[in-house]
Order: sequence, then structure tokens, then C-alpha cells
Amino acid sequence: MTRARKDRRHRAREAALQILYQWEIGRTDVDRATEMFFAQQWPEVDPPADALRGFASDLARDTVSRLDTIDPVIAETAERWRPERMAVLDRLILRMAVCELVRDADTPRAVVINEALELARTFSTEESVKFINGMLDAIRKKIER
Repeated sequence: MTRARKDRRHRAREAALQILYQWEIGRTDVDRATEMFFAQQWPEVDPPADALRGFASDLARDTVSRLDTIDPVIAETAERWRPERMAVLDRLILRMAVCELVRDADTPRAVVINEALELARTFSTEESVKFINGMLDAIRKKIER
């Protein structure tokens, strides 16, 4: 995989996380959050490539549509710690990564987990990185069984 492609996919995951944050905090529809993000909050001068926009939009939309499946997996793994009690960004990163682990068999699980850790390093805390790493490793093992 080339560095530029990896960077585009990482940038798309960052965009998906920002869309999910707007969806969660703004209490708006995920499609509306997507449109608002790309129309008003896209930080770069040039508009995003169609592939980046599509990947980010699909990931955000799929994450929201699969919450009934994703949240129980997170809650079960966290042991007595419901997702709603987690820090917003940690919860969203976990949800998004679990969605990718379940829906994208072509993407290596180690890549999904590493990308989630990079998002946590960028948008959260070092303690969150450790928490998310432990959670996703345990969830990965459950999925593989």
C-alpha cells in the first residue's frame, strides 16, 4: 500500500470520526452531519476526493446503522461499563473500529486497530489509547472465535 493511499484512508477515518462527533453532539441525522461537515468544516482548501468522501460517509453511516450490534459488544467487553458512560471520542472511536472489524473483512484487523489508536492519539488522551487498544484487542479475539 502506498503512503498516499494510506494517508487518504486515514484522513477519511478522521473525517468519519468528526462526522460521528457532530452526529452525537449535535443530535442530528448522520447524513445531515456528513453534508454539514464536508460543506462547512472540511479543513482543506481543495474539496475531498470522491473516494475519501465516500469512505468517510459510508463508515459513519454504517457505524450508526449498526449501533444495535456494536454497543452490546463494547458493553460486554468493558464489563459493567456502558458505552454511554465512556468519553464521547473514545466511544465513537471504538464504535467506528468495531464497525470496520465487522464489515471490512478485506482490511487487516491490525490495520483497523492501529488506525483507531492513531485517532485516539490525535483526538483523545494517552490513557484513551491504552483503553482503546485493550478493548479492541479483546473484541478482535471475540470476532475471530
